[in-house]
Amino acid sequence: MTLVFAVASGVIVLSLYASQPLAGIIGPSLGLGVSETGLVTTITLLGYAGGLFLLVPLTDLVENRALITRTLGAGAIALACAAVAPSASLFLVASFLIGVTASAIQMLVPTAAAIAPISERGRIVGNVMSGLMLGILLSRPAASLVAEYAGWRWFYGILAWLVALLTIVLARVVPERRPSQPTSYRRLIGSLLALLKSESVLRRRAASQGLCMGAFGVFWTSVALRLAEAPFDLNQTGIAVFALAGAAGAVIAPVAGRAGDRGLTRPATILAHLAILGAMALAACGGLAAPDIMPAPLALGAMVVAAVTLDLGVIGDQTLGRRAINMLQPDARGRLNGLFTGLFFIGAALGSSLSGLAWIQAGWVGVCAVGALFGTAALVLSLTDRNAST
Repeated sequence: MTLVFAVASGVIVLSLYASQPLAGIIGPSLGLGVSETGLVTTITLLGYAGGLFLLVPLTDLVENRALITRTLGAGAIALACAAVAPSASLFLVASFLIGVTASAIQMLVPTAAAIAPISERGRIVGNVMSGLMLGILLSRPAASLVAEYAGWRWFYGILAWLVALLTIVLARVVPERRPSQPTSYRRLIGSLLALLKSESVLRRRAASQGLCMGAFGVFWTSVALRLAEAPFDLNQTGIAVFALAGAAGAVIAPVAGRAGDRGLTRPATILAHLAILGAMALAACGGLAAPDIMPAPLALGAMVVAAVTLDLGVIGDQTLGRRAINMLQPDARGRLNGLFTGLFFIGAALGSSLSGLAWIQAGWVGVCAVGALFGTAALVLSLTDRNAST
């Protein structure tokens, strides 16, 4: 069951981040101008944010298996529509719906936590998170490679079939889970602010992961620009392979989950934040290396190690955070996961937006400096929080 949930999370999230490397191809093919190309990704992420706050809380109101499979069924249809969309307007509508239905990921996480024994909840959530983070990290290279050899429409078409198949599998294997305290949808949404006010663990872990995702967004938004320059001079395929190497960081998720189960949440969180700072320092060194100081292969190796180390830190912190919030109110797991993800999503968006500005103003040094600021803020938060044992 854990393997199914992990694979499902990885497949679903492909549709959420794949548009980033494809935006430059999709925009012109649908008649979008240069200034409008960013809408391809922005609209998808806005849909995801809407799903997190308005759709995921339904896991605390209606039967979960039906909610998950119906959401994914709608997602498969949206992906198919995107694959054959004849105009930019229809594609953007489909993209918004793709984002909304991708929020099914955050329905799977609380469901996995609910069926797991308390003593193994961190390990189970960590294993599911491995699939999720692998999907995020592999989405960009997978989309780039398919688009390069078959076209971007094929990517969306293949993904539509995969999500449809996944829907059938989950309908057969996911156990029924009905909320124990039914309420109205209006009250459910109204309770989100109350949960945020009452749960300090939620606020603390969302802030921590938001800062980590800020560093993540800064790095991964601009690293392709640096790798395309000397001394690396990587083409689209080379950059895709680099992203594949970075995906190795996903192995930390189950390890972090076990650390949380053993009461090591605070030291593991501090270690994750130190990893982010180390990654930014190493990335700066690798990116700044001149041919007469550091050979290009050695500099590229430093960049790869930096990418893996950054992902280790970000994924480790997120896994510990998800474990912590899933140990809170059982009847509010859906809302807690939606809030947690939605809040740290703000950090990811901020990091991505600052990355372009940093690149223009100070190049790769500026990018790494902004990432290090995010990492430093996260480290200060974890060092000053004496109640982070959960």
